[in-house]
Amino acid sequence: MSIAKEFREFAMRGNVIDLAVGVVIGGAFGKIVSSFVGDVVMPVLGKAVGGVSFNELGTSLGTGADGADVVLKWGAFLQTVFDFTIIALALFVAIKAINRLKREPAPAEAPPPPRSEVLLEEIRDALRKG
Repeated sequence: MSIAKEFREFAMRGNVIDLAVGVVIGGAFGKIVSSFVGDVVMPVLGKAVGGVSFNELGTSLGTGADGADVVLKWGAFLQTVFDFTIIALALFVAIKAINRLKREPAPAEAPPPPRSEVLLEEIRDALRKG
């Protein structure tokens, strides 16, 4: 079997295509969440704590060898943590919903036996007693 044929069979499996779609949607979803956090949540949170821009929060560690300031940008890190938290929460809710849809319904009670079987059981029980 040639490598090209093997690769084509691999790429056409349902799981690989689902994974590719998931990666593309995940990338777009990540951008949406980053924009939501950076443009909506953080400005409101910054305003609530006194007009702070979280992207600009940092601690200067001094100057580097090239003379530029070395800054520990913990505000940007905090924003990234918010991004991650929102994405993780959204994925948790989505997976929980998908699992609920996949769950098979509980099996129904077995239907009652046909009338002929019931009569035969009654005859059998009567013969045992008699």
